[in-house]
Amino acid sequence: MTYVFSPPAIASVAVAGSDARFPVRRIFCVGRNYVDHVREMGNDPKSEPPIFFTKPADAVVESGAAIAYAANTSNLHFEVELVLAIGKGGADIAEADAASHIWGYAVGVDLTRRDRQAEAKKVGAPWDVAKAFDQSAPIGAIAPAGAALTKARIHLDVNGVTKQDSDIAEMIWSVPEVVAHLSRSWALQPGDLVFTGTPSGVGPLAIGDQVQCAVEGLPPLSFSIVAR
Repeated sequence: MTYVFSPPAIASVAVAGSDARFPVRRIFCVGRNYVDHVREMGNDPKSEPPIFFTKPADAVVESGAAIAYAANTSNLHFEVELVLAIGKGGADIAEADAASHIWGYAVGVDLTRRDRQAEAKKVGAPWDVAKAFDQSAPIGAIAPAGAALTKARIHLDVNGVTKQDSDIAEMIWSVPEVVAHLSRSWALQPGDLVFTGTPSGVGPLAIGDQVQCAVEGLPPLSFSIVAR
């Protein structure tokens, strides 16, 4: 097959303990999935179905990277999240079958242009500018799934100071519920990543900040924020 220009490289994420890479097809994200964060943002927990939005596959950034402070914002926020790596596709997946579709788990950060998100919310506009920008999805190495993750500490530090500290057991929508709900609107495929929401404590980042975060039992993630 001949292309009019060379196709871009496939985005991928490191796999813990292996030289293999996890190819990324799409990135789905869940909004408002921890009770404390929902209240922090002025909303009512579980008053409505999960909110989903997406990021482009090439928004992924490896652990250890220097991430340029995003353009078109003066209020860049961190949001630490458990990430699901989908290894088996399907639509209308039952909650009881969700675990069989998960290839692995990782820790990620949903970088957010909070000022642009506030503007979008005010007029009911999509969140693309606020969420789906370059380098907006740093992610640690993916650990192949073993037992289902139902309880694990999730936390994020900026310059050695803890900003977010919770447990994935505090998610409003559990991992099986997230997979089931998501698969009702999109047919999931191998290579999809699902960011499952963030606890309270989200806040701004500045040039020079060093970020470290982890989900208990998974490879940690670290990155720095640098000038464009």
